[in-house]
Amino acid sequence: MKKRLSIFFSMLLVLSMFLAACGGNDNADSGEKGSDSDAGKSDVAQELRVNINTEPPSLHPGLAKDSTSGTVLRQTFDGLTRIGKDGKPEEAAAENIEVSEDQKVYTFTIRDAEWSNGDPVTAHDFEAAWKWALDPNNQSEYAYQLHVIQGAEDANLNGGSLDDVGVVAKDDKTLEVTLANPTPYFLELTAFYTYLPFNSKIAEANPNWAHDAGDDYTSNGPFVMTEWSHSDKIVLEKNEKYWDADTVKLDSIEMIMINDPNTELSMFDNGELDWAGAPTGALPTDAMQALKDAGTLVTQSIAGIYNYKFNTTVEPTSNVNIRKALTHALNRQELIDNILQGEQQPAMGIVPPSMFPENEEGYFPDNDVETAKEFLQKGLEELGYSDPSELPAITLSYNTSEAHQKIAQAIQDMWVQNLGIEVTLDNQEWAVYLDKVHSLDYQVARMGWLGDYNDAINFLDMYKDANGGNNDTGWEDPAYQELLTNSATEADPEVRQQMLKDAEAIFMDAMPVAPIYFYTNNWVQDDNLKDVIVSGLGDAQFKWAYFE
Repeated sequence: MKKRLSIFFSMLLVLSMFLAACGGNDNADSGEKGSDSDAGKSDVAQELRVNINTEPPSLHPGLAKDSTSGTVLRQTFDGLTRIGKDGKPEEAAAENIEVSEDQKVYTFTIRDAEWSNGDPVTAHDFEAAWKWALDPNNQSEYAYQLHVIQGAEDANLNGGSLDDVGVVAKDDKTLEVTLANPTPYFLELTAFYTYLPFNSKIAEANPNWAHDAGDDYTSNGPFVMTEWSHSDKIVLEKNEKYWDADTVKLDSIEMIMINDPNTELSMFDNGELDWAGAPTGALPTDAMQALKDAGTLVTQSIAGIYNYKFNTTVEPTSNVNIRKALTHALNRQELIDNILQGEQQPAMGIVPPSMFPENEEGYFPDNDVETAKEFLQKGLEELGYSDPSELPAITLSYNTSEAHQKIAQAIQDMWVQNLGIEVTLDNQEWAVYLDKVHSLDYQVARMGWLGDYNDAINFLDMYKDANGGNNDTGWEDPAYQELLTNSATEADPEVRQQMLKDAEAIFMDAMPVAPIYFYTNNWVQDDNLKDVIVSGLGDAQFKWAYFE
């Protein structure tokens, strides 16, 4: 959510995403029985209706860069692996996986499967899709996820040849992947959307195949997209050609695009939606307490962070002491108690505590206004100002959302009251906002990040290079880079973990990002909806879902 958020999730804060432990595991056993018997024989309509808030910026696996796009792609495509009901990667498009003794060479045997148009799914489709994402001409912002593959980073960033990338289709059924270094989470990566295949035959004939629903938008997952009414809705229908079609009980999924949490909750109350809230949509913050009191609100922690990014290439946020002043002057608990109300955890670091549990307290106290004033004075002196009132107004940007707006307004007030600086607010719709942030056309910008895989490197690696696809701050540091690079080759897990902690310490001292809180998922659902499987990283899968 990104995390990306991963990655940030288009929306929400208060609203983060689902957790595998949440009803997913509790319902797994009964769900299997129901889907094999009751659901298959029931007259109950197997038609799921959810809200995804906004238009997905791209439904091309190599160009997808946000949780909204990821929500659709997880239903329509199969990677070599898929995160299963137990939260662990399992075989999907690959029916067999062999790993060399040195843990660097993976041999995937592609199962007998078809694209939704009847073409066979081959190893060549995976090779073509991954190398397409690595081709710098295609500007895939998530291409760095593939950099664990031998030669991938060189081809993507340094002008190296794609022919030297360690991805080779030996034949239609055999894909050999050679990694630069052993990567213990690689089979989690192969379930992520940047690693999804595309129909290479279609893509070669029509480079714009992913722009709309239609004959050329072929997929190999549980569902196929039959309608894409831009900025209105997406309709998915069960893919009868899917290799595991017998498992899929839903006949259709309607994904509407309503960017108003009050309307979303109202539609749920009126029976027009089967799910309201995270991870696909958002709940109104004003309704949280009432939903808690009614006992219908589900809340689960996930590995994700809501933060404000600083543009370190422009004044005054190019000054580290100004960044520290802005970060220390925030009262995170007040935001959680008065606005979010979803049991989020204040964040004083960038890596979720589930990955660094011994550093749960973080790097600084919450709401440390006196220290913030000291940093502000240092920053003003370094920039040539004698008083906070002389500092030009700081612009705080956020994408359109009720909760984002409330948080921005509250933080604006904190900075004005605690530091005496002028703050202006600026917002855009999601796709426009993403482009603005990625092009460093901002001063301070809201962004979230949901883990793509369960390792701390996922929250650190995006800031390794100033020009990295999801960095968006302009910051980089040689010592930080060295630690991350060395961690990739470190065989001792404890030593590697310490390297990552040391890297986070450098990051937090430079403060290119102000962490605000760690996400929770908050949602309500139809009582008869079973087996929506979600992960601790906050993403949802509907492959196993059904109505009782």
